[in-house]
Amino acid sequence: MNRRFVFSIIARLSLGEGALLLLPAVVALIYGEKQTLAAFLISAVIAAGAGMAVLLLIHPKDSVIYAKEGFVIVALAWIVMSLFGALPFVFSREIPNFVDAFFETVSGFSTTGASILENVEVMSRGCLFWRSFTHWIGGMGVLVFMMAVVNNVTDRSIHIMRAEMPGPQVGKLVPRVKDTAKVLYLIYVALTVIEAVMLIAGGMPVFESIVHAFGTAGTGGFGVRADSIAGYSTYIKIVITVFMLLFGVNFNLYYLLLIRRFRSAVRSTELWCYLAVIVSCTAVIALNVRSLYASFWPALEDASFQVVSIMTTTGYATADFNQWPELSKGILFLLMFVGACAGSTGGGFKLSRVMILFKSIGSELRRMLHPRSVNSVKFEGKPVDKTTLNSVYTYSAVYVLCGAVVFLVLCFEKNFDFEANFTAMVSCLNNIGPGLGAVGPASNYAAYSWVSKLVLSAAMLLGRLEIFPLLIAFSPSTWRRRLK
Repeated sequence: MNRRFVFSIIARLSLGEGALLLLPAVVALIYGEKQTLAAFLISAVIAAGAGMAVLLLIHPKDSVIYAKEGFVIVALAWIVMSLFGALPFVFSREIPNFVDAFFETVSGFSTTGASILENVEVMSRGCLFWRSFTHWIGGMGVLVFMMAVVNNVTDRSIHIMRAEMPGPQVGKLVPRVKDTAKVLYLIYVALTVIEAVMLIAGGMPVFESIVHAFGTAGTGGFGVRADSIAGYSTYIKIVITVFMLLFGVNFNLYYLLLIRRFRSAVRSTELWCYLAVIVSCTAVIALNVRSLYASFWPALEDASFQVVSIMTTTGYATADFNQWPELSKGILFLLMFVGACAGSTGGGFKLSRVMILFKSIGSELRRMLHPRSVNSVKFEGKPVDKTTLNSVYTYSAVYVLCGAVVFLVLCFEKNFDFEANFTAMVSCLNNIGPGLGAVGPASNYAAYSWVSKLVLSAAMLLGRLEIFPLLIAFSPSTWRRRLK
């Protein structure tokens, strides 16, 4: 383990976060929020100062990293980012309890959107901007962002990208890792800007347009109103629905479109399955909730919005689906597990894994019926190698185990029933935000104890980083070798 280099990377990231904290400080300055401005400036100094101190104390002899270092860097980076990112909420006294502030910040960076705030509308513009900006940074990955803007990136940094990017497989789009990171962020920035412009064109105020573009791009779900998106116009809802859907697509497909490989892009079986699930679930829910609405159009509007929001793990809401029929709630609950496409900003188990598991079941059934036949699992028209299959199986098992542990801890809570605790676990582990019952779209997580909030924070990080980076980082065997 190259510890010195690992900690030097974390220190540089801390310096970077210090610079990022100046952006909400500028917002606070523009809106005349003196206390908020001071909170962000102090937090920026602390984050940058801590990073500088570590860099002065630690001088790595080399910058060689392998998969193990990549996992550790990613895990520690997200924890450190969340710890420093919580400071402005505490210093501004808008979330005075540090555990609550940490929960809110982890929820932001992990693009979960679960909140402990009971009245978001009283928050300052600076803090509202920072909440949603954490979504935008976390959506594509804090370390992918750093690789896109720093100079000393080597091809071995692919270990960091693979550890941070969601989905069963991550590779380079272009020969150099740094260029891959730039391509991803250029696409990301372009889509974000286009959405913000379209929201402004629809009459949404500039500040709110930027905040919601951040929340949609990162598939996070933080907003500026207590009713989420319900109070906006039909045009606004449609724009956000479309962009939630777009950000749930594998970004590799956008790159294929950019280089004019249109056939390769449209042949993606994951893309067509993604669209098929959304269309079919929307149709069933719209018919199921039709009696609750004056006409079919608003039922279809809310159904499509909620299906896309839940499947892409964004978490925005236009209706309190806690009040919907059991069939509709059941469908949304199942979609919480499925998640968006691999390589997207969405969370969840990932549609590609679900498809591979179902194909594996079919292959095993065929093998049992015809023992002498040769059966292989194919995905995107190609056979899936045993390494990838074993990775999917292992991840599935560990995913269930982690969910069970989190759920059992939540069961110690006396003020929450089975439905709330189970969906809270599912929602946080899959980075969705709202659950059902006491943690539904019209509620929040404020009533949970500090222990449960820390456990749910860990669940959000496990879900966003897909479990293994955190498990490896906190494994004693990872740290046994001496300093280099």
